[in-house]
Amino acid sequence: MSDQFTNEPLLDMFIFETTQLLEQLEQTILSSEEESSYTQDSINEIFRIMHTIKGSSAMMMFNDISTLAHAIEDLFFYLRESKPKQVDYSLVSDLILSGVDFIKNELEKIKRSEEADGDSAPIIELLRDLLTILRESNMDDTKDNEALIVKEERQQYYISHQKTSQESYEYAYKATIFFEDGCGMENIRAYTVIHDLRDITREVTYIPEDIMDNDESIELIRKDGFIVFIETDYDYNRLFDLLSKTLFLKDLELIQLEKEETYIKQNIKPVEIKLPEHKIQIPELPEVSEVQHKEKDFNGKDTNGKDNQISVTSQSIISVSVAKLDKLMDLVGEMVIAEAMVIQNPDLQGLILDNFQKASRQLNKITSEIQDMVMSIRMVPLSATFHKMHRIVRDMNKKLGKDVKLEIIGEDTEVDKNIIEHISDPLMHLVRNALDHGIESAQEREQKGKPGSGTITLEAKNAGSDVLVVVKDDGKGLDKAKILQKARENDLLYKNEEDMSDKEIYNMILLPGFSTKEKVTEFSGRGVGMDVVTKNIEMVGGALLVDSVLDKGTLITLKIPLTLAIIDGMTIKVGNSFYTIPTVSIKESFRPKENDLITDPDGNEMIMVRGQCYPILRLHEWFKVKTAITDIADGIIIMVEQEEKRICIFADGLIGQQQVVVKSLPEYIQQLRKIKGLGGCTLLGDGSISLILDVAGLFNTKRGISQDA
Repeated sequence: MSDQFTNEPLLDMFIFETTQLLEQLEQTILSSEEESSYTQDSINEIFRIMHTIKGSSAMMMFNDISTLAHAIEDLFFYLRESKPKQVDYSLVSDLILSGVDFIKNELEKIKRSEEADGDSAPIIELLRDLLTILRESNMDDTKDNEALIVKEERQQYYISHQKTSQESYEYAYKATIFFEDGCGMENIRAYTVIHDLRDITREVTYIPEDIMDNDESIELIRKDGFIVFIETDYDYNRLFDLLSKTLFLKDLELIQLEKEETYIKQNIKPVEIKLPEHKIQIPELPEVSEVQHKEKDFNGKDTNGKDNQISVTSQSIISVSVAKLDKLMDLVGEMVIAEAMVIQNPDLQGLILDNFQKASRQLNKITSEIQDMVMSIRMVPLSATFHKMHRIVRDMNKKLGKDVKLEIIGEDTEVDKNIIEHISDPLMHLVRNALDHGIESAQEREQKGKPGSGTITLEAKNAGSDVLVVVKDDGKGLDKAKILQKARENDLLYKNEEDMSDKEIYNMILLPGFSTKEKVTEFSGRGVGMDVVTKNIEMVGGALLVDSVLDKGTLITLKIPLTLAIIDGMTIKVGNSFYTIPTVSIKESFRPKENDLITDPDGNEMIMVRGQCYPILRLHEWFKVKTAITDIADGIIIMVEQEEKRICIFADGLIGQQQVVVKSLPEYIQQLRKIKGLGGCTLLGDGSISLILDVAGLFNTKRGISQDA
């Protein structure tokens, strides 16, 4: 890549925009494939996306990506203009998706600061072969139209390669382009516009002229817009459609001029030129033709045309780096800690300070509002993650010869962006597993009286401070007998089979090394995966629940928190140590009595609460903390719940409830002392450190946990 384009912000913008476009492209292809045809709108959309990627990658000197995008653009130009009747849309989809995968792989290399050295030639050759086959197979039905398309293609080539300045173009225009506020790098975006126009003309000038060499051009473009004078054979609508596809376009003014006056730029003073039913403010030019032209929307439909100047506007949105949002979240967290240090300062204990209390309440109000606003900025919908699964299902259907449909519910549900990054891979594994392992072949389904086509449902919904993500299939379900047999073989049983509930048996598939898949495939059956899924979900404070009905299907629920950064917690004390329990996990707290204690046949300490027995976890024993309070009646019990199971935590006493900022444990502690049951740490108002308990981790390490009746 040229040194001219080693600017990191520009590279980041290229990666971001190309990734967004590829996601749109992939969804358009998958939607079209479901309909077994490509609508004209879909073809136009794909053509536009590939045209944009071609231009931006050429500008960044990623030639393999640009050449591949150009080949796909050629194919869809033919489909758009010729409208052939005989098209193998499945083959078209396969090839385009192969191109998408190639570009994605190249982008991953670029992100890792590696050379984008992939070879797109094999895919390009297949695309050109397909284009040749399409032309030959549709020659009889579209002979006249085919000749017209070839003529159009050649004309487009000759416009950019064979016309000289002495030859005349048919039309002349002045375009003024304003980019969205805050989009950044306006000079580079202006360069992209000129790059795209080079394909349709050699006669183009622009103001400011030094867009690539002078950083001050950015301010000029922001203030006055990017002004382009162009001669071309494109008519008004066609040029407007081309320019309106400019990324981050805020406003576009396109005026048709007298051709011979295109490059006269004497800016004597602005003059008001009156055109039919509106006014345009432009620099004084000798003559401007009052061309009446019907305004059209992006689909080419008339909108009761009123103006010759067409304006494109969009909501003002700026792109912000996730790293900056993370830093902002950290600062808000530090502010929460600082507020607690001020309000809970030990020096203030016992003092009556009415004005201070009033000021502290106002500070708390402002801090909470800032925190809520920052959290809302970080929240993103699950739709992008969900829609990625369409591609997984599509590819696996082809490889496994199955017919499985994906249904999506609640895709607008929002969670913290960092949470989404942690659940994307687990969700992909669950969908793969459901399709490969869960749903039967069409023949098996028909024998069971089921429809030949299976269904996987992805659903997201809010549940208090958590989000539930459900992966459900209508397959063969889980076989309890097989699960128990496998558990016996691998010595995974932790209690008597007779005492295990159905859900406890089903959840054994989440244990390391567990698999009932007899045949190993590239998708599942290697005995690894589900335990990794569980660990990834637990890393973000979530949990996994499995339920199933034989021959009806399986339902796996991911319970994940809305955010990781700041939580409501209850701080408890054990000896000289402090621990924080997320309040969402706490069911109740109470003072126990000696006569409530019982011991089960295995020697485990239990406590009776309203006729139900629950196991006790003494924190001072678990974490080996010295404390004078060891008698059950002298301390306090905090009952916590996870996955419909409950355990009673014994501690010295309660300190109080407050918002805490979650900090990860230092790396050296994680490496040297792998302490189970800790999810991080936080700083209390008096400067003390409190360890945050990982409730899910405590449940997984404490056997004999009771399930709520």
